[in-house]
Parts: sequence; structure tokens; C-alpha cells
Amino acid sequence: MNTKESPAGKAVRIGFLTLWLIFTVFPLYWIAITSFKPAGAIFSIPLAYWPEDFSLENYAGLFDKSQFGLYLTNSLIVATVAGTVATVISMLSAYVLARFEFRSKTALLMAALVTQMIPAFIALGPLYLLMTDLQLVDNRFGLILVYVAVCIPFCTVMLRGFFENIPDTLEEAAMIDGCSRFGALFRVLLPVMKPGIIAAFIFNFVNCWNELFLSVTLMNSDANKTVPTALNGFISSFNIDWGSMSAAAVLTILPTMVLFAIASRHIVQGLTAGAVKG
Repeated sequence: MNTKESPAGKAVRIGFLTLWLIFTVFPLYWIAITSFKPAGAIFSIPLAYWPEDFSLENYAGLFDKSQFGLYLTNSLIVATVAGTVATVISMLSAYVLARFEFRSKTALLMAALVTQMIPAFIALGPLYLLMTDLQLVDNRFGLILVYVAVCIPFCTVMLRGFFENIPDTLEEAAMIDGCSRFGALFRVLLPVMKPGIIAAFIFNFVNCWNELFLSVTLMNSDANKTVPTALNGFISSFNIDWGSMSAAAVLTILPTMVLFAIASRHIVQGLTAGAVKG
């Protein structure tokens, strides 16, 4: 069977992919360019797709006008701790769901999937009352606790698929050689599923880093605000500080871009290995 692509088909495919790339990348390009424009040049007519004079005043003003360095630190702490704890808990729960049979197993899996269908803002009211009773409003530990609870269900389902792809014989051989079940898990299985763990952590980290509704609801003081809350603060009733917002957006995007660039190989391996059961 001849599956060679015709020149016309190849041209259409390349043209479509080029348009899609432009459509995807242009907003990021425009945000980056805007962040380097002086205040008077942002709304200039005609639009300048490449600034005549690059300026760092938006970045300097960003840290002068607000405590953006503190917001970045808060986001880094919250996202890293919540992502790590959620990944560890999800890993253990996924191992149990993949290796053991018990009565409520199907119900737990269905509950984990159903939680992904419920918009987070529906639970904001009850969640705020609960966190108020626990005295965890405007508290980074409280926000971390909520993020961990939000990340666990999907991450558990994802890692369960990865565990099911690892033959039971590896674990059984380790236990025959004297390892306990936990020893076999940490010494044999975890090194094998390293890409899946990295993919799960990055998924959790990015979700926590970008989350807005919960952080706006639970964080009130400037000392505890995260980056998404800070970005929302550049929008007022009568004005939007586009220069500072663009600079803040660039600084917000960079950590996740660097993280994906460093771990891209592990992400692809982890997601593809956990997607299909062998």
C-alpha cells in the first residue's frame, strides 16, 4: 500500500501547521514585546510590532510599585511543596489501586474521575467557611493543603496507569530477594517509573503555579499573595496597567517554560507510558 503523501497534501499540512504556530505563539510574542515598550508606546498608532526603543521601565516599575519578588517567592514555595506532597500521596494511592483488589476500588476510581468534572469555583463558598473554621484563611499552609487535595485525584489516576504497565514480576523478584513491599516499591518500581513521577510533579506544579480562584479567595494580605493574585491586581475598575501586567506575565511564564524545557523528555515518556496499558 502506497502511503506516500502528495505534494498538495504536504503543502496543506505545512500551511495549516504554520498558521496554527502563528496563532499559538503570537499572543506570547505580543506580551513579551509589550513588556519592553515604554508607557507611551504601548498604545501608539499604528501599532509597533517591534519597539523602536527597548525599555526595562516596566520591569523596574513592577518591583517598585508592588512586592512582586515576594509574590514570586510565595508561588514558588506553595507550588513546590503542594506539588511534591500531592505527587508522593498520589504515588502511594496509585500503587494501592494498581496492585490490590478491594471492595471499594471501583468507587474510589469513579470518585477521583468525577471530581475532575466539577468546576472549582462551585466549592469556593463552603471551602472558605471550612478554612475559616480551621483558621487557615490567609495562610500559605492552608493554600498548600487545598492544592494538595485538588491535585491528588487526577494525579492518582495518571500514576495508576503507569504502575499497571510495570510487570508484577519485578516486584515479586525483589520481595523474593528479601525486600519488603515498601522496599520493592522504593528500590525497584520508583526508579523504573521516574518519568511518570516527574510528569506528575510538573502537572501538579503548573496547576498550583497558575491557579487563581482559590488563591484570590483564601489569600487577603500582600504578604501571602501568589503571582496569579498579583496579576489580577493590575486590573482596576477604570484602568489596566498593561506594561506592568505584561512584564509580570513574562516573569510568571518563564519558570514553567524552563521546567518544561529541562524535563520535556521525561514528560513525554511519563505521559505516553501511563496512557496505554501494556
